[in-house]
Amino acid sequence: METIVLDIGETLVRDDRHWASWADWLGVPPHTLGALVGAAVAQGREATDALRILRPGMDVEEACRARAAAGRGEHLDESDLYQDVRPALGELRAAGVRVVVAGDGTARAGELLRALDLPADLVVTSDEWGVRKPDPEFFARVAEASGAAPEATLYVGDHPADDLFPAAAAGLRTAHLRRGPYGHWWADHPDVVETADFRIDALTELVGLASSAAVSGVTPEAEEAKVVRRGTLRSVR
Repeated sequence: METIVLDIGETLVRDDRHWASWADWLGVPPHTLGALVGAAVAQGREATDALRILRPGMDVEEACRARAAAGRGEHLDESDLYQDVRPALGELRAAGVRVVVAGDGTARAGELLRALDLPADLVVTSDEWGVRKPDPEFFARVAEASGAAPEATLYVGDHPADDLFPAAAAGLRTAHLRRGPYGHWWADHPDVVETADFRIDALTELVGLASSAAVSGVTPEAEEAKVVRRGTLRSVR
C-alpha cells in the first residue's frame, strides 16, 4: 500500500468536545444530546438531526455562524486526538507510506488540524476542496491527492455511507474503523462486512496492513468480483 488516507471526525478526532459545546449552546445536558445523537445514528439518520429534534427547523449552518460570532466557534487541540493517532501516523510515514488526512470539515478545522503538526504529508478538509462526502467528486480529489493508483490507496473511516461505500465505489481500497457511534453501531452489518477490504479496531493496525502482501497483492479480477452493496445502509448519513 503506497498511500493511506484518513477521515477526520471519529477517525482521528474525538467528537466529545463538539457535541458538548452544542449541548451548552442549546442549554441542555450533554447526556440528552448524546442520547439523541445515538438514536439518530441507530436509525441511519444524520447525527445533526439530534439538534433539529431539540430545536425543530434549526438551520445548523446558520447556528454555526452564530456560535462563531459569539466567540464560541470551533476549537481543537491535542486532547481531541485519539491516542493512537500520532503513533500510527508516525509509523506509517517511517515505513515509507504517504499519509493524507482528508475528511469533512470547515476551513477553520483544517487550520486547527495543521496547527497540530500531525505526521502527515497532507491535511485538507471538504470545505477547502469545495465538496463534501459522499459526493464522488470528493473521492476523485482523494485519488488525486493520493499520488498513487486507486488499488494502492487505502481510505480509512468510521462512517459506512460517507466513507466506506463511496470510497469503494471510486475504486479505492477501504478500511472500516470500529470507532465512534457509526463505527460501532454498523460494524457488523452485512453491507459493511462485504464492502470493506479490512475492518480494524485501532489505527495502529494500519501499520501491519501497509506492509502485508495481502494489501498489495490485489488482482483486477478480484476487484471486479467485489460487489459494493448499499442495502439498508443506503440512507445512513
